[in-house]
Amino acid sequence: MNINKLATLRNARGGNNPDVLATAVQLERWGAQGITVHPRPDERHIRRSDVRALASRLTTEFNIEGYPSDDFLALVEEVRPAQVTLVPDPPGVLTSNAGWDTIAHQQQLREVVARLKGQGIRTSIFLGTEPRHVEAAATTGVDRIELYTEPYAAHYADDREAAVAPFVRAAEVAASAGLGLNAGHDLDRANLRFFAKQVPGLLEVSIGHALICDALIFGLENTVQLYLRELR
Repeated sequence: MNINKLATLRNARGGNNPDVLATAVQLERWGAQGITVHPRPDERHIRRSDVRALASRLTTEFNIEGYPSDDFLALVEEVRPAQVTLVPDPPGVLTSNAGWDTIAHQQQLREVVARLKGQGIRTSIFLGTEPRHVEAAATTGVDRIELYTEPYAAHYADDREAAVAPFVRAAEVAASAGLGLNAGHDLDRANLRFFAKQVPGLLEVSIGHALICDALIFGLENTVQLYLRELR
């Protein structure tokens, strides 16, 4: 579960309500198999202090997303999460909205991946479905890719088979290249089950916004169970 939205709600009012750390720990108890955060330079949701606090308390997988700036790399090397997901976001972007061009940024990614893996941190690259970018990702030394699923979600209602087809192909290329496969962005209760059944080798999905929206109706504990049910 991506908990950025919990931090957005807290920061909107000030204080510590909701308590991001306490809620993350409770989410694990309710069945969340991992916690994802994406600290941004302006700390508009997750703060660096949140990252440090979470690292010392979480017992499931801790995944930190972000652009590999010097500040970001220093933070993740300090806390050493289970996984770091590299995203190509410029500093002011609202949300992640594109994957890496792993050909144009090959050298940068190789250096960052080697640095993180040298610290014993599993690495993932946020990526679109272009097969050549998947193949180029493998040559960076990365462990996994995370497919950017907004295009799938946007076209799911119109033609779900056509919407998922590029992701199936990308997953096949990833498997052939020896890459693990994650996915995330705009996955929800309506489209998650079909995606998980169709895309081979899927190891994990990261969901935040949709899950929090559902929690407003169903409650947070129940919503975690609803999403786990879609993945079973």
